[in-house]
Formats: sequence, C-alpha cells, structure tokens
Amino acid sequence: MADGPGPFISLEKMKINKDLLIGVLFLLAGCSSPRDVSKKVFRYNEKDGIASLDPAFAKNRSTMWPIHQLYNTLVETDDELHIVPALARSWDVSEDKKTWTFHLRTDVFFHDNEAFPGGKGRRMVAADVVYSFHRIIDPRTASSGAWIFNTRVDTSSPFTTVDDSTFQMKLIAPFNPILGILSMEYCSVVPKEVVQFYGKDFRSHPCGTGPFQFKSWEEGESLILLKNEHYFEKDSTGRPLPYLDAVQVSFYEEKATEFLLFRQGLLDFMNEIDPTFKDEVLSKKGQLKPQWQDKILLSTHPYLNTEYLGILIDTTNPLVRNSPLRFRAVRQAINYGFDRRKMMLYLRNSLGTPAESGFVPAGMPSFDSSVVKGYHHDPARARQLLAEAGFPEGKGLPSIHLLTISDYADFASWIARELEDIGIKIQVEVVQKSLLLEQTARSQALFFRGSWIADYPDAENYLSVFYSKNPAPPNYTRFHDAEFDQLYEQALLENNDSARYVLYRKMDQLVMDASPVVPLWYDEVIRLVDPKVKGLRPNALNLLELRRVDIDVQVAPL
Repeated sequence: MADGPGPFISLEKMKINKDLLIGVLFLLAGCSSPRDVSKKVFRYNEKDGIASLDPAFAKNRSTMWPIHQLYNTLVETDDELHIVPALARSWDVSEDKKTWTFHLRTDVFFHDNEAFPGGKGRRMVAADVVYSFHRIIDPRTASSGAWIFNTRVDTSSPFTTVDDSTFQMKLIAPFNPILGILSMEYCSVVPKEVVQFYGKDFRSHPCGTGPFQFKSWEEGESLILLKNEHYFEKDSTGRPLPYLDAVQVSFYEEKATEFLLFRQGLLDFMNEIDPTFKDEVLSKKGQLKPQWQDKILLSTHPYLNTEYLGILIDTTNPLVRNSPLRFRAVRQAINYGFDRRKMMLYLRNSLGTPAESGFVPAGMPSFDSSVVKGYHHDPARARQLLAEAGFPEGKGLPSIHLLTISDYADFASWIARELEDIGIKIQVEVVQKSLLLEQTARSQALFFRGSWIADYPDAENYLSVFYSKNPAPPNYTRFHDAEFDQLYEQALLENNDSARYVLYRKMDQLVMDASPVVPLWYDEVIRLVDPKVKGLRPNALNLLELRRVDIDVQVAPL
C-alpha cells in the first residue's frame, strides 16, 4: 500500500488547533458527563471519518478498524504476525500448491438481522465464503480490494463449496503469501441475504460474525457497536469474548479536540501523537515527560510502514539518461550522506526506528538487521563515492530535484541541508499528494518521497515493489535485476518460512546495494491509553484489537 498519512502539519494549523482547544475548554467547563460503571464502553475518535462499513471497501485504517470488530476472516494474524485460525479451524494445500482447502468452524453465527427469517442470525457455512470472495472480484461490486485475487485465482472456478464446513480456493500459480491476503479485512465473510436485502445501503447496515454487532451510525457524529452475545470465541480460561459491552466512535476532525477529550476521560485512547502537543507530552527520546507519567500510558510498537525516498533508475527514460542519479555511486552517497538518527531525534521525538537496514521494515517476521545491511551516516564514504562517480566534492554535480508533499517538507529540508555539506545540492519542491502519485505512477518523478504500508504481513508485499514484471505502482523506481526476479519467483514457491525468509533477505540486500531507494525510517504504532483500559495490545498492522480489552470505569451510558 503506497503512501501513508503524514505525521506533521503546518504551523498555521497548530495555531488554529490551539485556539480551538481554548474554546472547547470553556465549553466543557460548563458541563459534566455522568459516569456509569455498570457498562464497559470503549470510546475512540476517528478524525478521518468512516466511508463505509462494507468490508469490500476496507481500503484504509479508519474503515478497517470498525470492520475488524464487525466481521471475521478465514485466518488472522496474532500479535507476532503469524497466521492463525479464525473462521477456519485448519487448512491444507495440494501438492502443486494451487488448491487450498479450508475446514470451517461449525459454531459461528451471523448477527441477528431483519433480513433473516424471524430476524435471527443463522449459522455461517462455506457457501458464505464463496459468495463473499466472488463479491470482491465481481465488477458490479467495484471493490477496491479486487486486486487481492485478480491475476492470482483460477478464472473458471476460483472458489467452491465442498460441503457446508469445507471451502476450496484454486490459484493460477503457487502464491504462498495467500494466507496473509486472506487475513485482510477485504476477505471478511458476509451473508448474501443481508447484502441483497440492503443493496447499496449495506455500507451502513453491516452484518457479520464478529465480536461486536451494529447498533447505530450517525455519519459524522457517532458510531455505536454492541457486544455480540453469541460470539464463538472464548479466552484461555473459558470466559466468553469480548469483555466490553460496547464500542463508541466519535468523529471530531481536530486532533487538539481529541486530545482534550482524552484528557477529560471522554476517550479511552488516541492513535498517533499530533505535533501540536507532541513536545508537551514527549521528550526528545520519545518518552513521556514526568508530568504525564501517572496520567496516561504510552504504547509503542513497530508498524509495518517504511518511509523512504525513491529514485527512478530506468536508463531508457530521458529523465534518467541525463541525471547523475543514474550512477549507483551517487545514489549510495545520498544514502550515506545524512544522519537518520539525528533526524528522528529532532523531527520525530525518536518515534520510529532509523532505517539503517533494508526496505523491509522492523516488525516484519523476516526482518533481520544483522543480515541485511543498509546505510548509516558516513560523510567520508559519501564523499569517496562522489569522487568515484566523477564528482569530487560535488564538482560538476548538477542540482537534484526532490518532490515531496507538505507533511514531509521538514524531512526533505533536513536531508537537503546535510547533503549540501558533502557536495550534493538538493532542490526541494512541495507538490500536492495527488500530483506526486500521478507523476510516480507515470515515471515522471526522478527523485521523490514515498511510503509503503503493508497490505498483508509478508515481506513479499515490500519486495514486490522491485519485481521487474510489476508496473508502477508498485515498481515506482522501475528497478530491474535478473537475480532479484529469480529469487522473488523462487520465494513464491517456498512453503518453509525460514527458507523463504533467507530468500527475502537476499532480495532486500540486492535492493540496498543497487540503491533505488533511500530508506528513512521504519514507523511505529504510537498510542496514548487511559490507565483504566486493560489488555489493549498493539500490533504491527495497527489493527484495533478489542476482543480482549477490559475497562475499569467508563463515561456516560449510551
């Protein structure tokens, strides 16, 4: 998934947020919110809004979070990103690795809904999986997730029902990361009669098998989900899940308002820390300042997102043919020429890991910085590489144009200043995000800012960015390497995780040696949590996992 949201906003917005914060403080000073300790209601704010509650359109985090509460998938990821059973108890793969057979649970029921006879939710069966997956690739659905199956599943009969508890999927060619794809929210199982009953309004009348069921949604105001009393999962002691009675989502657009409500006890956690208050809450080392340590909990965890600068290296492109970036030594000099650690300290309050290994981020099971060697700050080595490329001390090296968006302008300027010290002149140009995406897709951007957020928890998702047979996207740099392609195709056939990870690391090292990208940092999930919340565990996909969350005290009842 290319291009995640930026971590910073402008100083002008900071001033607006502060003014709004003062106004809301006065507003809340004149009112109070009663508490009801008899109900456990988890509350969070979604500033980006929610476009749909239909899993066929689960293309961004704000939509994935509520869908994750409402639905289940055949398989899912645990806290360590290993694939584990969910609706499927187990699965088998044929000898040719093209046919996958899933053995389903028989104790799973859809939520009660008026579309069912008598309004009572029925048992989930294999035909529901077949319908749900066909619906994703049906052009009439226009699902944003159609790509997960297109070119991968058999075109004649990709999904079939063996019996009520057995589902089968056929692939065109072996693709071992398919289990990771099946864990995506796109692959949530939905009931045909409910989808057909509501038609296009299914987006706002969801029905799944998940731990919470739909209650109400006033768009832009509030979304309420209630505990599914018939949910099939139990914890290790036999206690039914979920523990919470309800989930309530608000939709305030300003992070300053969200932070205020969090501090008032009206929200239970915040995802990400806005620049308007990050220096107030965090030290430069990314730790809570003393005045906050007994009031909130800071939770950080590796997040599968690599922030980077991309370099177009297709020498048949006129942009590249006359650019110094066509030389690998110049690309490597850029990688050596700035201090990622200082950049993270001063611009990110140490939130995230300096990307001194490969393109595959920390948090991915195959990540191993002791094997994949990237770049650290070494100005002497950078100068040596420039001299080898024919530009001693930068003499004769033309200015290099770097395209970025406003959210990342601070980072681009930081890097430009550091590179200037070794003789590389960078001209930073801030453009609209839509324009940058268009130019990178058309190979019209020579040097550009990018980010890659994992679609599924397998390093193949990152390495596909450099497979020469892939277009742009995802191969924005137009990287082409025969050895890399051979290893990539070999990895798709490898069932053994350890052996596949060895291949992944070899590919990652090939990319680093060629330097079509300049990795900046591996992101982190950053959450502020109210101390009364128990069991809210982070994960590298930044899913909101509420099945095992408990709460001591909660605000006003629904």
